[in-house]
Amino acid sequence: MRPVLLIIALFFLQNSYSQDDFLAKQYFNDGSFEKALIYYQKLAEKNPRRPDFLEGLIASYQQLERYEEAEKYLLQSMQKGNTYPTLLIELGHNYDLQGLSELASEQYERALERIDENPNFGYVIGSKFQQYVLLDNALKAFTKAMSLNPKLDYNFQMARIYGEQGDIEKMYASYLTLISNGSTSKSNILRNIDDFISSDPSNENNIKLKRILLQNAQKNPDILWNELLSWLFVQQKQYNSAFNQEKAIYKRDPGGTLQRLASLGTLAMEDQALEDAKTIFEYIVGNGYEGSIKLNAELSLIEIDLIEADDKKLEVIDKNFQKLMEAYGYNGQSLQLQIAYSNFLTFKLDQPDDAITILKKCLELPLNKYGTAYIKMALGDILVYNQKFNEALINFSQVQKDLKNDVLAQDARFKVAQTSFYKGDFDWALTQLKVLRSSTSQLIANDAMQLSLLISDNSLEDSTQTALKKYARADLLAYQKKTREAITELNDILENHKGEKIEDEALFKQGQLLEGLKDYEAAKFNYQKIITFYSNGILADDAYFALAELYKNELLEPEKAKEHYEKIIYDYQDSYYFPLARKNYRILRGDAIN
Repeated sequence: MRPVLLIIALFFLQNSYSQDDFLAKQYFNDGSFEKALIYYQKLAEKNPRRPDFLEGLIASYQQLERYEEAEKYLLQSMQKGNTYPTLLIELGHNYDLQGLSELASEQYERALERIDENPNFGYVIGSKFQQYVLLDNALKAFTKAMSLNPKLDYNFQMARIYGEQGDIEKMYASYLTLISNGSTSKSNILRNIDDFISSDPSNENNIKLKRILLQNAQKNPDILWNELLSWLFVQQKQYNSAFNQEKAIYKRDPGGTLQRLASLGTLAMEDQALEDAKTIFEYIVGNGYEGSIKLNAELSLIEIDLIEADDKKLEVIDKNFQKLMEAYGYNGQSLQLQIAYSNFLTFKLDQPDDAITILKKCLELPLNKYGTAYIKMALGDILVYNQKFNEALINFSQVQKDLKNDVLAQDARFKVAQTSFYKGDFDWALTQLKVLRSSTSQLIANDAMQLSLLISDNSLEDSTQTALKKYARADLLAYQKKTREAITELNDILENHKGEKIEDEALFKQGQLLEGLKDYEAAKFNYQKIITFYSNGILADDAYFALAELYKNELLEPEKAKEHYEKIIYDYQDSYYFPLARKNYRILRGDAIN
């Protein structure tokens, strides 16, 4: 019975300590230092070996400017036994707060001398100096400990200090030592270095890093330095320079793959550095022995060629696709080719029947459930284009059923809603969209919210849903890449349904389509009209962001772009566009963005 009583007593005692500790911290953080002091006195008295309670007590005395009492308590603690080195720093800091710098320095030196006794003290001493921003002393502590025990590695801590001091070259040197020694992951170090460089190659910090990397590469021709130079060039958007580094890596690693080069090509392509991307993908095709990587590179080259391709170029691209189909055939490793060719036939050549034949042939292959799902999703898209809505719905629903709780299933559910919308079955579309509004994918959730509000708002106002049906027809035409017909259909809404809620939706959709035709002034007019007449509507932030992007990327009026980004930052903080608006605004303002 007695052990049980002892356990119960210890439980309540521990619970009491926890509550007192919580209250002490709470009072201290709230600035109620007198109350915090009472609790820390009690805690320190009962737990004299707990350094956090002692530090809380000393900090409370210092906040109340009761330095003599703090000093007295520290000296008493030191007299009780072997002095823990951080107490010396606490005492020195207490002198510093009183302006007694000589006395403070004496204590700091005593703390540093303790490292001679035990180099492992280097970490706690250096960290305590860092806490009080005594950075030179912190460096002394870490350096001394490492010199006494070469197995210790405080380069990470030292690098952070050099960064705080503005000694960027020493910071880089420490971080690079960590990478070359394999002491920590490269990605972890690069995240820290990333805070000090920008996308501007002429930035002083960028130049310093490049110089140090080149010096290391000359001293020790390790692939690591090529990898780091490639990373730096990517941050500076110098994809051709990064390509040269990646080529060197590939040539020096006989057993390596072309995946790094493929990833670089994709980055360049996403950043619209199309010539660089093309050069990279051509190199992969010319040197690639890996089927999927080479095929993806060939498809990326076609994707680049498709940008602003005329009818003559489309014929050449069609022949290229046919050659690839002959070379790779039908198998589970070439599905991306069949899907890409089917989309090309449908959306570029208006030959959906041929595309459907290709994809249905793919479904006869022995595929896993994900391969089958990707084919069915692509097939569904083309069936929608061909206005075979019911068959499309069957394919999307099958994916949704077969891949429950997968992001692809959520995408399939959205396509069910979208197809039902095109079909005019607005009630069923709403049923699907209500589920998707809590999707784990922010993009799907945002799209679902937009379409859901479009349907519900315009169903309440117009029971016949006449304007909504016209909008659905225009949206389908836009999906089918029949842009001018879609614009005409939206004009009908704008002329015959003025003042109705659907007007801002029609203006925005038409603005997007006009941008696609490069009629930027007409697109700008539509967005401005939404801002003027529908500033409280659900598309106001969309219009501000679209205008900002238009001014930044096409009309080349950065000041006006800043105005519209700023509007989102201050007036639409819950907007989906808020993070990107803030980032783009800072870039235009000249801030360093990592």
